[in-house]
Amino acid sequence: MKTIFLTLTLICISTMSFAQNKNARVSLEVDGVCMMCKNRIEKASLKTKGVKSAVWNVDTHELWLIFDENKTDLLSIQKNIAGVGHDTKELKATDEAYNSVHPCCKYREDEVVKEHN
Repeated sequence: MKTIFLTLTLICISTMSFAQNKNARVSLEVDGVCMMCKNRIEKASLKTKGVKSAVWNVDTHELWLIFDENKTDLLSIQKNIAGVGHDTKELKATDEAYNSVHPCCKYREDEVVKEHN
């Protein structure tokens, strides 16, 4: 009985490890307003181990990612993005991180957003 349980457990673990995608493709919304924001968001994403590609669109605020699910997950990537001062739908950057961005990148302020339109 013990052997059967151990065998089933090993089969389940190996099946789950094969189920993860080495080239997961995902997009998420990230707040920002300019090319400096683009650079900061993409760098923070690529700094996450397992992220292969990160492209943020200034106009749509959409970040397209390709990453290895065996090495990272979406939450870890979003934490790095929030850590450099940019909000996602799931995570908001701390006030300290937000205040560290360049004054022209203050996407929470209406005047700055209007200047970039």
